[in-house]
Amino acid sequence: MIETPDKVAALLDATKALAAIGAPHALIGGVAVGVHSGVPRATADTDIAVLSTLERATVARALIAAGLRQTGEFAHSTNFRHASGEPVQIVFDAGFDPMILRSERLGVGGVDVPIVRKEDLIAMKERAAADPARRRSKALRDQADVELLRGDVPDPDEGW
Repeated sequence: MIETPDKVAALLDATKALAAIGAPHALIGGVAVGVHSGVPRATADTDIAVLSTLERATVARALIAAGLRQTGEFAHSTNFRHASGEPVQIVFDAGFDPMILRSERLGVGGVDVPIVRKEDLIAMKERAAADPARRRSKALRDQADVELLRGDVPDPDEGW
């Protein structure tokens, strides 16, 4: 039997590990779009922004101790894989720091999960969509996310 990656378990385990080391962080990306728009959004991973001034090695140790496996390191992110198979991307970007500090709280399975505010997520997605270096398919997804967040949500009973 093939295991299905578990976004909720990955989010909770990462959140608990980051909270245990006092790391300010917030849920961003497609999962956050789904929460704020009320429309489930297909996404390949769970994205969490952490305060950019945090020491990457400390963050990595905490996540590894929580059972995540590090899979890559990039200029603005470190990637992990949760035991369920869910990819988790930890983003270090100073542009997100104010958004992290004013994040909202979302109760998930008894855990207090910080999530960026809807207006911050819209600004984040607009910034990403306007990046000329961004792959076109991702930029179009970012534009669609902005529309979802602004209320252009599909009616489950509408045709195409």
